[in-house]
Amino acid sequence: MATAAKAKSAASRGNQARAPAATVADLLGCYRDMLLIRRFEERAGQMYGMGLIGGFCHLYIGQEAVVVGMQHALAPDDVMITSYRDHGHTLARGMDPKRVMAELTGRRDGYSRGKGGSMHMFSRAKNFYGGHGIVGAQVPIGAGIALSMKYQGSKNVSAVYFGEGAANQGQVFETFNMASLWKLPVIFVVENNMYAMGTAVTRAKAGSDFYLRGAPFGIPGEQVDGMDVLAVKAAGVRAVAHCRSGAGPILLEMRTYRYRGHSMSDPGKYRTRDEITKVRSEKDAIENVRALLLASGQVNEDALKEIDREIKAIVADAAEFAQNSPEPDPAELFTDVMVA
Repeated sequence: MATAAKAKSAASRGNQARAPAATVADLLGCYRDMLLIRRFEERAGQMYGMGLIGGFCHLYIGQEAVVVGMQHALAPDDVMITSYRDHGHTLARGMDPKRVMAELTGRRDGYSRGKGGSMHMFSRAKNFYGGHGIVGAQVPIGAGIALSMKYQGSKNVSAVYFGEGAANQGQVFETFNMASLWKLPVIFVVENNMYAMGTAVTRAKAGSDFYLRGAPFGIPGEQVDGMDVLAVKAAGVRAVAHCRSGAGPILLEMRTYRYRGHSMSDPGKYRTRDEITKVRSEKDAIENVRALLLASGQVNEDALKEIDREIKAIVADAAEFAQNSPEPDPAELFTDVMVA
């Protein structure tokens, strides 16, 4: 891993190296996980258009390799926390698609009993701590969880996801300082999808390398191809080992891309169709793994089509479950409310 002084050169070397080879079983696992997120989000987008999902809805289409690669590097007892673009994170974490969709539609069987919606899902059982609507708010919370784990003598780590827009928030830098000072076992994952809402990163940030943001605090960083699930997993494994060793926090910049607008209300007129098409045709994480599976000679087109059918059936069941789930009782408005 890079030290603060050597972060840039070390990360550059890492970017030049190819992702390690993977077994067919590993590739199939990543393929299934990414495809589930893709198909789920496509269905969520359709249901939003039908008026079945209200409020804000931020889809994860295009960024699947980031959370899936990291999840394959984390242990079940490790903690995950993220922003409002959280559907993909819940599914990668192994949360039930039916209950995730029920929460999206504001139903009683959702993970937050229908009161959180798209942006606020939680599962203590899966060590998933949200889903946070305030930009950057999850970063100090995730570090606080890491502090708790260290205090209790745990070897687990806290994976904290945030976008390139949130990376400019003051509380993020304050958290970097405390995490480094106290050597907290936290992996800061910047999902750099190149656009903070409708503003290109080049218009909002001086310099383009987020993985160096931790250098003034002595936090090592690495820049990763976030469209390559194997590269993400490899970086995740290194980051987890770094944190478990007691060396303190680490920062991973995942260079990724979202295919849809910032949210369902965003027409995305700030970028061209050609730009999106070029990324999808050359860098799509799911298609790249699909090509590796076919090239292995151990998986054929029929097998991949069957996986897609299975995933679509899971998503269809989730949509039906959500629509048949009852709405929350009005009395739920008065539960889970703290009174001073």
